[in-house]
Amino acid sequence: MNVYAIFADHVREAVAALVAEGIIAKDLDLARVVVEPPRDASHGDLATNAAMVLAKDAGLKPRDLAERIAGKLRAVAGVTKVDVAGPGFINIALDGSFWPVVLAAVLTQGLDFGRSPLGAGEKVNVEYVSANPTGPMHVGHCRGAVFGDALASLMDFAGFAVTKEYYINDAGAQVDVLARSAFLRYREALGEDIGEIPEGLYPGDYLVPVGQKLAAAHGPTLKEKSEAEWLPLVRAEAIATMMVAIREDLAALGIAFDVFFSERSLSTGAVDRVGAAIEALRASGEVYEGRLPPPKGAPIEDWEDRKQTLFRSTDFGDDVDRPLKKSDGSYTYFAGDIAYHKDKVDRGFLKMIDVWGADHGGYVKRMQAAVKAVSGGRASLDVELIQLVRLFRAGEPVRMSKRSGSFVTLREVVDEVGRDAVRFMMLFRKNDAPLDFDLAKVIEQSRENPVFYVQYAHARAKSILRKATEEFADLPQEAVSFATAQLGRLDDEGEITLLRRLASWPRLVEQAAGAREPHRISFFLHELASEFHGQWNRGKDLPHLRFIIENDRELTSARLALVHGVATVLASGLKVLGVTAVDEMK
Repeated sequence: MNVYAIFADHVREAVAALVAEGIIAKDLDLARVVVEPPRDASHGDLATNAAMVLAKDAGLKPRDLAERIAGKLRAVAGVTKVDVAGPGFINIALDGSFWPVVLAAVLTQGLDFGRSPLGAGEKVNVEYVSANPTGPMHVGHCRGAVFGDALASLMDFAGFAVTKEYYINDAGAQVDVLARSAFLRYREALGEDIGEIPEGLYPGDYLVPVGQKLAAAHGPTLKEKSEAEWLPLVRAEAIATMMVAIREDLAALGIAFDVFFSERSLSTGAVDRVGAAIEALRASGEVYEGRLPPPKGAPIEDWEDRKQTLFRSTDFGDDVDRPLKKSDGSYTYFAGDIAYHKDKVDRGFLKMIDVWGADHGGYVKRMQAAVKAVSGGRASLDVELIQLVRLFRAGEPVRMSKRSGSFVTLREVVDEVGRDAVRFMMLFRKNDAPLDFDLAKVIEQSRENPVFYVQYAHARAKSILRKATEEFADLPQEAVSFATAQLGRLDDEGEITLLRRLASWPRLVEQAAGAREPHRISFFLHELASEFHGQWNRGKDLPHLRFIIENDRELTSARLALVHGVATVLASGLKVLGVTAVDEMK
């Protein structure tokens, strides 16, 4: 039950009635009409911008149109007052019978309350993490992993058919470096003294098991082969081992993918799909042979004036056309990405979301141009950029990991503070803003720790419900049983505030999904938790506001219905974020 959507429909019906009466013109764009909470709660329960955005096309002054719309809204059931404010904003007050209907919907629908039909089952591919399989995942990958997973969950809750995908970067120079690094560890496993790891190879201890596995499987035979012979064997083993570790790290974060897609598969096998994608674009006129001007501000010696295969990305809003082949004839990374996203289109994904590190920001335009080209303009690509994470412990920067050789691993962080703390705190700041993550603070049991504060609210609600069954042995256990309680007795200002907050959950889900901002969910949960804790604290000072009133069974049932409602929405939101809704704090 989305109160705001319901009243948006009432506003549109009011406008339609004015059109039918000939008061305003037809064919108004009603998509711009929104209903939301007013900035000042004293102004009412709802507010709409309808008159402000429609006045020009309607041929009326905003305030005149607002008065006419307000007149229609005053006849809507449950509306007690409609005021026109300022230049034409419309504020709506609802009578006390409206909010209990919302609470009853929460109790009846349970964790599905807030689930939206917004996506209408449209397929969407969410690709995230996609870390190079050259070592363990580090804390920088962690934020993108959590963000992408929560976004996929949010999109699913908002009605989209979501596929979660990981692109394995198992082609190119970096995996050859991995293979050479693993081969060094293989020699070490055979008893050689390899000394210091040479510059340019991966120094971490995580490749020691790969070397030992190669030694056990092949003995000294690989040493007798040329690099051209042993490199593919070692590379495949190293990649497979790294992907097992990556999957385990992701599982520790509660993340599982629907698809793992191999970059190497695009250019190996029966069909060279990268070449096929280039030729398809050539046939449609988006690829040509030409020369590029020297890049502005770059040293002239770094630029090669040669005829090359280029993609007309400027036709799609990019700054410059982009090369698809290197001087040695091999494909550029961009060419592989074109083929990969064409494969997504071929699989039926016309809506794609990629989650990248902030250092890839300059790559966005060309990739969006490529998606338009390979789909004939049918598909869209949204790119969400993830800013850096700075890791601290009690305010001091955390030193690098011995195992990785250069960074703190994701698994080390999860093992130290737990999955829930990592996931919630990675989502308690907008993804395009840097994040300071303090290992000591995220495990504090205090109000200043947001994940504890929200989980404690759910645990407190469950504690109240357990205590109520001790006081009233015949109380039902299921939340839905309280939907028939005398909910109209919830008339305290704190109770009404909580009811309004619960009512805003479906709207918040749609807004967060539309904006691709799962952090809005964590903010909402923190606000709901704060209001719930606040109401509980008021009951300590004012006994008549306590959730359990021993000599008033009817009022107690109504308040327990509210407690169930709060617990339900907290659990629903935490589930979207992939965080546990605990019943007891330990």
